[in-house]
Amino acid sequence: MKQEEFNERFRNRTKGLALSVIGVVGDLAYSDAIGILRKQLVRSVTSVAANFRAVCRARSERERFSKLCIVVEEADETLFWMEMMTEGKFITKEKIDGLYNEATEILKVMSAFKKRLSQNP
Repeated sequence: MKQEEFNERFRNRTKGLALSVIGVVGDLAYSDAIGILRKQLVRSVTSVAANFRAVCRARSERERFSKLCIVVEEADETLFWMEMMTEGKFITKEKIDGLYNEATEILKVMSAFKKRLSQNP
């Protein structure tokens, strides 16, 4: 797959994940605990999408790698907040399972991309 195709595919996947997460957690009833978890989850998942866009527009390889490090970190944090939501029983595992799987896949792909970039100085 060409780099441009990869970039387009993952720009769409990361943005789609962010929109889907916003849709799912937006339906949750308000409480202080849910509000905090929702805010953190939405912040991290939208950061994945925004920073991947920055990866695609990077002005140098160092900048690309730096932004990609943020994508990997935020994707992992997104998984953490999803786990907090399900383990705290604020949302059912079934309701978020597909999103969790997509976030995991994005994290794996971005981690591999980061490793590849780090090996090409």
